Amino acid sequence: MQPIPSSTPAPKDMRDFLARLEAAGEVVDVTCEVDADLEVAEIHRRVVAADGPVLRFQRVKGARFPLVTNLFGTRRRVEMAFGSRPQAVIARAAKLPEELLPPTLGKLWAQRDLFGALAKVGLKHRARGPVTEVVERPALASLPALKTWPRDGGRFVTLPLVHTRHPATHGPNLGMYRGQIFGDDALGVHMQIGKGGGFHLMEAEARGEALPVQVYVGGPPALIMGAIAPLPENVPELLLTSLMLGEKVPLCDNPAGPIPLVASAEFAIVGEIAPGARRPEGPFGDHYGYYSETHDYPWMQVKAVCRRKDAIWPATVVGKPRQEDFYLGDFLQEMLSPLFPVVMPAVRDLWSYGETGYHSLSAAVVRERYRREAMASAFRILGEGQLSLTKFLLVVDKPIDLRDFKGVLQHILERCDFRTDLYLFGNLSMDSLDYAGPKVNEGGKGVLLGLGDKKRELPREFRGALPPGVRRVEVYCPGALVVEGPSFDDDMQAAQALVRHERFRDWPLLVLCDDARRFAKSSVNFLWGTFTRFNPSSDIHASKSELVVNHASFHPPILIDARMKPWYPKELYADDTTKRLVDTRWSEYFPSGKVAMGDSDRGHLD
Repeated sequence: MQPIPSSTPAPKDMRDFLARLEAAGEVVDVTCEVDADLEVAEIHRRVVAADGPVLRFQRVKGARFPLVTNLFGTRRRVEMAFGSRPQAVIARAAKLPEELLPPTLGKLWAQRDLFGALAKVGLKHRARGPVTEVVERPALASLPALKTWPRDGGRFVTLPLVHTRHPATHGPNLGMYRGQIFGDDALGVHMQIGKGGGFHLMEAEARGEALPVQVYVGGPPALIMGAIAPLPENVPELLLTSLMLGEKVPLCDNPAGPIPLVASAEFAIVGEIAPGARRPEGPFGDHYGYYSETHDYPWMQVKAVCRRKDAIWPATVVGKPRQEDFYLGDFLQEMLSPLFPVVMPAVRDLWSYGETGYHSLSAAVVRERYRREAMASAFRILGEGQLSLTKFLLVVDKPIDLRDFKGVLQHILERCDFRTDLYLFGNLSMDSLDYAGPKVNEGGKGVLLGLGDKKRELPREFRGALPPGVRRVEVYCPGALVVEGPSFDDDMQAAQALVRHERFRDWPLLVLCDDARRFAKSSVNFLWGTFTRFNPSSDIHASKSELVVNHASFHPPILIDARMKPWYPKELYADDTTKRLVDTRWSEYFPSGKVAMGDSDRGHLD
């Protein structure tokens, strides 16, 4: 039994975290004036691409508050924010049913450190807190919120922690839904229907009621982790926040709304969403690496802004991987991984790939104690909370390192029989930010099994002349060949022709793309380029397909058409004017010369 480490307590609020980062030499101050419209985001992206420090901007044009970005942009800083204790507590709690039953005094005594940790989980209430030191009329235009990409529809709150309550049960939800600033007292709330806040809004509108909303910006890092965690709908995110803090979450009276406030937040934007309140929101350069386009989303009428006297505004910038959100997402998966076998007993391990935006691709190690038990686990995963947004799922039954995607793919290609192991489903719900389907929120899903022992040796080198129309091929891994062919605009039927070409008959998997060298250069490139650019129900092709007793049977090679399609949003790139501005001012931002400049357009892509 692993003891719960008595590590340094988690930061109690954002400024506690900042103080620790500063003491560790992780913070750089930018004292010259900068513009929240594109300039700050371009500085941030270049620093993230170079694995650089936290940035504290002291003077943001037109804003009343300092701005801090890149709080979580390296693995080290994420570990400083959360430490090892929460994961140890969760791992011990996950094993409690098997280690405690049948209960004895000895077993109970052995778990005393765990019970002590769990006893600190909860909420505590007081009349006032730092977040209510100032309560003022809304003036959202004076906040240093960022416009991050050239086509963005305006400035956005990019680290918003949206707190709502179910109108009937009063159960709370804390989620991260971006917020577009429409005016001093109007804030967009990008609530998707498949998320907890969206369910609360749907219930409020069914009752003809406004939904009270408060948006925290800043606070303990644990508050952010609670908001992004894929917890079951009936599990309050503030309990995970409390567990990570190692103490009860402090709440205080709300002077402008009915829901108590998290006392240690920097800001709380308080208001409500009226029934049917919608307006066009976006575009916004999103974490998939493309723009999410303009659609109608809820907006809140802001009644007041509560804040600390010396409040600091935190922000992040998302885009092509890997950005700051990648480090948070991977840490969260590691922390929650001991719970997967508890919630889904036949699932031994599960990993979602941040390089694909997380929802586009997951892989699982499952038990296969009887034939096709693996599919029962696949359906279980695809029906679990936010995992239900998974677009493609890879399933194995041997213990392998799921983070090594190239190894996972080779393992599956050595074992799968596409005729019986590939399942494609159409006409399903899809992540709202994934535009590969026929409509927003709609698309297909796929499951590929790679079970049992190795069945075949895989080709490792392409030999011979290229088929007509193919400009280049690159081997990504044994059995997987990246094919650069005509663009979709030039030949939308190229996928069907190439998958049947005799030159490719020995390759189980082909990926058709616009730039083979770029796709095959690294796993980050391959994952991002492939899995964000295809819809399983329409963009997977086989050399032959047939119905066998109503089962769609696919014969290899299998080809994924990952070319850019005309209806896809554009890939994110910074504009030339902003790039030149940042090039010119770099030494002004960082006169010490010690902050490296990365390539903002590439992120961590090669």
